[in-house]
Amino acid sequence: MDPMESMSLTGSRIPAGFNAEDAGNMEDTAIASPSRLKKLSRANHDEQIEKQFAVKAVKYLKAHWRILEAQPASTGRLTKLDDEIYEHFRRDFPEVDPKVINEDEMKSKTGKERWRKFLMSYEKKIQDYNFGTILRVSAKDTYDQDNTILVPRMQFYAIEIARNRLKYNDDIFTKAEERRTKFEAKDKEVEAKRTEAKKAKGK
Repeated sequence: MDPMESMSLTGSRIPAGFNAEDAGNMEDTAIASPSRLKKLSRANHDEQIEKQFAVKAVKYLKAHWRILEAQPASTGRLTKLDDEIYEHFRRDFPEVDPKVINEDEMKSKTGKERWRKFLMSYEKKIQDYNFGTILRVSAKDTYDQDNTILVPRMQFYAIEIARNRLKYNDDIFTKAEERRTKFEAKDKEVEAKRTEAKKAKGK
């Protein structure tokens, strides 16, 4: 199966206000009886499949963002094959700076063919290598409607592993750590005021 053509949502942006928790259950659709599926119109069925497809993609991005905020990305790994994937990416796409994705180049006829060759080499190595995964266009920005596209999983790995190696993602942890420090300081301040208030009442 061609990983560049098998995803109906490839290259699409995530709808504004999309909520993975409210989008239903993919397994419920998968186990529906044949008679029930026949009753669904083709358009409605396709819409449900795409919606459930997006559910898993959104849950995956949430898990990825938690990882980015929990530790410097340059110190972590996304797969057991990070070294191989990074070297392969740099060898096949030496001109690509993963800091900001050029969608036009990626979607061009030449770009699709180059990426297709790259992705297919991992068909037997990476589970769900062609599963739709949400990728940030710019490494410095968060996951939101204007900064995301849907790509095959291996394309996500190639870009994000490169961003980790080049420390493009480390700033996410730094900012998260600054927020945590501020929250902790605020909590301590509130607790100190409560303690002082209790002491004042006891006098």
